[in-house]
Amino acid sequence: MLMPSIFGENLFDGWMDRAFKNAFPADRFGFGDFERGMKTDIKDTEDGYELSMELPGFSKEDISAQLRDGYLTISAAKNEVKDEKDKEGNYIRKERYSGQCSRSFYVGKELKQEDIRAKFDNGELVLRFPKTEERKEVPSEEFISIEG
Repeated sequence: MLMPSIFGENLFDGWMDRAFKNAFPADRFGFGDFERGMKTDIKDTEDGYELSMELPGFSKEDISAQLRDGYLTISAAKNEVKDEKDKEGNYIRKERYSGQCSRSFYVGKELKQEDIRAKFDNGELVLRFPKTEERKEVPSEEFISIEG
């Protein structure tokens, strides 16, 4: 049975993020800490896996999920403009916000896009997909020709 890397992380995974996390705090620039908004739970069910991810403040249109080379990548992007004017049309306050975040999970090359079911409701994205068997590659025997 293929055990995707979504169940544990390699010691070196995300080392760069950890190294710079406190050096450049995102809140200082008003973008918020997206890691707080992409909390993920993965449940092993009888017939597959269920991945649920918190994406507060995002709408369904802001989110995309892609499967490529065995990696399931979930991305969310948001652009927002708050524009307030007085009666004469002068700016009282004008703020812009733009940000994006994404996470990837290795789910195995055997998983196909049509195997994944996704639902977004009330700030939570839930993806369900079946367990897959790891295909064993049969070693091919290659011979070197010998000239005589």
